[in-house]
Amino acid sequence: MVIDIGNTRIKSALFHGEELVEDCVEEYLDELLLRISSWEFDHAMVSSVRWSRKELEVLLPFTFVFLDRSTPMPVTNAYETPHTLGLDRIAAAIGAHGMAGGSAVLSIDLGTCITYDFIDQSRCYQGGAISPGVQMRFTAMHTQTARLPLLEHVPTDGFPALTGNNTLEGMKSGVYHGVYFEMEGIISQYRRHYQHLKVFICGGDAKFFESLTKDYIFVIPNLVLHGLNRILNYNVNTN
Repeated sequence: MVIDIGNTRIKSALFHGEELVEDCVEEYLDELLLRISSWEFDHAMVSSVRWSRKELEVLLPFTFVFLDRSTPMPVTNAYETPHTLGLDRIAAAIGAHGMAGGSAVLSIDLGTCITYDFIDQSRCYQGGAISPGVQMRFTAMHTQTARLPLLEHVPTDGFPALTGNNTLEGMKSGVYHGVYFEMEGIISQYRRHYQHLKVFICGGDAKFFESLTKDYIFVIPNLVLHGLNRILNYNVNTN
């Protein structure tokens, strides 16, 4: 079992080997504990930005591996400042690498920020890029101009037309098409150097950009959980 405790949501999943059996998302820890009370598992890993290892050892009624920067990983980390690397970034990349069959992989996490993380064909995590997410772009246009309104990102609204015929539609076009072409351009540049690159897209806005999918681009919303499971299996099998 793996648990990813974020600032607002707690995501968990039960795996059999590499196969996802069941997953869930809850807001509160007591809801999670009730939900997973029927799950049977041999090992557990927890990643948390909300509680420390010591706090979780009191809160959780089972033993677990706590993910931190000292946890052994199934890839080499070539990041120059590993102490600043978000664990969710490398977990998503490791999840993508586990599904790629040995190819170079690029994982793209569409959250508050958009993160791009690259693992080469030698199983070496190289780093990537960070750019503003969808809502952050809307907020920046509002706060840094005198007259542009604050728009809320609503994924169910659908993709806007390229040519907006009023200010609101123009803002939507700029943000959504800007993100779309940014992703398309970055993927294209990586593929110039890595012909067999596979791309995995995850995060809260992943479904919104599902039209990007091709035979080498896959949308896997719970990619971080797959990565945590792979890290857990690596630690179990090497200890």
